Amino acid sequence: MDAVIPKVPEAAADQHSHLVRPQEMEWQKTRGLMTALMRFAPGSVLPDHEHVGVEQSYVIEGALVDKEGPAKGIACKAGEFIWREAGSRHAAWCPEGALILAIFQVPNKFFESDGRVVDAAGQDWDETWGRTDAQPARRA
Repeated sequence: MDAVIPKVPEAAADQHSHLVRPQEMEWQKTRGLMTALMRFAPGSVLPDHEHVGVEQSYVIEGALVDKEGPAKGIACKAGEFIWREAGSRHAAWCPEGALILAIFQVPNKFFESDGRVVDAAGQDWDETWGRTDAQPARRA
C-alpha cells in the first residue's frame, strides 16, 4: 500500500518542505510507482515483476524477502537498503509486513498469469509507457 499525501493549502507558509507522518496518512492499494512509501501487511506478496530501470528500497520496518528469482531468500531488513539493476526480475514478499521507501526510475512491469504485462495501476505497460529503456514515453 502507498501513502496518499494530502495537498498543502495554497496559503501555507512553506510550500517547499513537506513533512510526512505515515501514522496519520490515508493509504491506498497499489504496487508502487516512481517514489513510493509502501506499507505491506504481514504475508503480502509483490508478484512476478521486472525492474525496467534501477529500483532502490530502504526498509523502515519489517523485511522484504526475495520469494522467487535469482536472489531467492535474500532478505532486506529494517534499517537496510537494497537496490536492483534494470532488467532484474523476481517476486518478493513481506513475511511480517513492512514499511518501505522505494524509488523507481521507471514503473515496473508486472507479469500477470494470463500473459498480460501491466504497470502498477494495472494498465498495459507498452501502451502506457511505450518504451523499455530508462525513460517513459512522452505523451502528447
